[in-house]
Amino acid sequence: MSLALVGYLVSLLVSRDRPWPMFSDWSAAGFEIVGSGLCIARGVTRRSGRTVPLTLGFGLLAWALGDLVLAVESRHGAAPPTPSWADACYLAFFPLTYVAVVVFVRGELRRLTTPSWLDGAVAGSGLAAACAAFAFRDIMRSTGSGFPATATNIAYPVADLLLLALVGGGMTMMSDRDRLRWLLMAAGIGINVVGDTANLFGASLGRTGFVLDAMAWPTSILVMSMSVWVPRRPANILALQRPSTFLIPGLAASSALVILLVGNLRSTNGVAVGLATLTLGLVGLRLAGSVRSMRALSQERREQSITDELTGLRNRRYLSSVLESFFAEYDVDAARRSLAFLFVDLNHFKEINDTFGHAAGDQLLAQLGPRLQACLREDDLLVRLGGDEFVVVLIDGDVEYAAEVARRLTDTLSEPIPIGVMRAHISASIGIAVAPHDAMDGTSLLWCADIAMYRAKLGGVPFATYRQDLDRVGDRVQLLAELQTAIAEHQLVLYYQPQLDLKTGQILAVESLIRWVHPTLGILSPGEFLPFAEDAGLMSPITDLVLTDALTQCAQWHRDGKFVTVSVNVSAPVLLQTGFTQLVQRLLAEHAVPPSALVVEITETSVIDDFGRAQQVIQQLWDFGVAVSIDDFGAGFTSLAHLSNLAVKELKLDRTFITKMTGEDSSRDLELVRATISLGHALGLRIVAEGVEDTETLELLTDLGCDLAQGYLISIPKPAHHLRMQLTQAPSERFNQQHA
Repeated sequence: MSLALVGYLVSLLVSRDRPWPMFSDWSAAGFEIVGSGLCIARGVTRRSGRTVPLTLGFGLLAWALGDLVLAVESRHGAAPPTPSWADACYLAFFPLTYVAVVVFVRGELRRLTTPSWLDGAVAGSGLAAACAAFAFRDIMRSTGSGFPATATNIAYPVADLLLLALVGGGMTMMSDRDRLRWLLMAAGIGINVVGDTANLFGASLGRTGFVLDAMAWPTSILVMSMSVWVPRRPANILALQRPSTFLIPGLAASSALVILLVGNLRSTNGVAVGLATLTLGLVGLRLAGSVRSMRALSQERREQSITDELTGLRNRRYLSSVLESFFAEYDVDAARRSLAFLFVDLNHFKEINDTFGHAAGDQLLAQLGPRLQACLREDDLLVRLGGDEFVVVLIDGDVEYAAEVARRLTDTLSEPIPIGVMRAHISASIGIAVAPHDAMDGTSLLWCADIAMYRAKLGGVPFATYRQDLDRVGDRVQLLAELQTAIAEHQLVLYYQPQLDLKTGQILAVESLIRWVHPTLGILSPGEFLPFAEDAGLMSPITDLVLTDALTQCAQWHRDGKFVTVSVNVSAPVLLQTGFTQLVQRLLAEHAVPPSALVVEITETSVIDDFGRAQQVIQQLWDFGVAVSIDDFGAGFTSLAHLSNLAVKELKLDRTFITKMTGEDSSRDLELVRATISLGHALGLRIVAEGVEDTETLELLTDLGCDLAQGYLISIPKPAHHLRMQLTQAPSERFNQQHA
């Protein structure tokens, strides 16, 4: 077809009157019908996106039929009337092409925004104004006489102006992916407009007008047909949608301004002036929209920069800004305000991700935001630092209020969190620091709270307050040196907390808990020095000391006729180190204590971190006769499959379940404890409940069949010589007398 078109065009250029016989008006009309048929065929053969090729194809077919009708009407050399049947076919081309252009542009845009269509409107109206300024007056003069003829001739330039407006508007919005297809379609439309203009100016242009319109129409049809056959380039899904170019709207606006300026200097047709005025009005709307969009975008970007996407809470960037503002105000304000800072780190969050998947972890974090926010005042700030770390900033808060908030946060975190059809239990370790008492800048304040949190985590307590005597870098070095001396000089002592047998009312077991009798700081709890011992690699000698002292005391009780078992907490690194079971066997033999009198308590984390090695060590202890207890059961995420594959003897229910058995909405926690006790008994395990602090809870545990109970209601941890090892009354009667 391209060769046929070239031959036709050459014949027009070299022939003085008419093209060669083989390239007559009839052959030109046939050529156009074939070209439009190719466009329609593309629409028929496509599985999707048929609207553009079909509507454009039928529009081109209407134009080709117009040329065919015109050839019939002009076969005897007479000029056809105006309007004619050919005009009806020609004018039918425009609405169909409008539809094709609009659908094409709309289909190639991901989202047609207000600025995009305003840019298109500016470009289209400006282009139409420019064309009207150059041609419309002469067109009006050449429209002929009589209303039908005038209306018909006016319809062509008006339809062409609208078509050019659509093309100009689409040019500003088209993506690179379909740039070639669009350029071909726009070029074909532009060539058609040239042919229409030449046809209307035919009388004044003479031979040139005939050549231009005769060349333009078949060329236009072929080019537009080619546009629908150009394959689409694969979409780059990683690329952002490019903003529309302002080059074409800018040129259009400049043209409109020139037209109005010239119109003030000399006469210009009203259509051009009207279109130019419309163009500048649209430019004003575009500028106003741009200013508004920039303001909204700036606010949106600022909000995004200080907001955590997952939880909707403020983020680290916003926290830095708040702390900078506080310390800057502190430097100049004589009022000297205070700020309490809580560093919240979730416990066992890694196990949630590993067990349920990261999607479940994200779902949990998303629910934590509103839950934690409900514990705070309106002026308090909750921030997600990242991962499972949160920060609470209490403006004008002190240590007492911070501790109160920490307790509220701990309580709300102890409530189950639904994750799909499951309910997860989670807790947190919280570190508290106060500015300006503990730090004079944001970085140091965060460090202080982080150190306190770490001490709380390793100490097994919900929260801890930063203490300069324990946590400062220089004092920590000194404290570690003192701890080494304390191990050597036996300043570490054991306190014991009884475990009550709920069937007999007797004390048949105790848990050993370490304390450091510091020469100047007094008695330190495990959470105040074990974190440093862990960092310094001192847990192994401390465990040796605890095992030795616990078995020494157990042997003494046995000699006194008090046959109790002693529980010793063992950290994961010590449990998994080579030679641990041999150490236990040697110490039992040295103190003549039967293996059944020793219980080794480990956490669920110890098992999860290295299940294969933990399983092996637990089995060795079982074979030797030493019982292993899973401490804080239910706080972690050891699966039942893991539990059934471990040679453990005892489960210690986490205190978060026990303390909520008698509170509001306690039915679910009560059933959870009941189910766990039943499960443990079915597996042949002894069940110990820790954290018992009231008689009602004790009686519930007794009714549920729990084996042992431990907590402040029964006794606080005490030195061995302060313990009463046997109870002669029933548990409930004894506790009503406030036994200590």
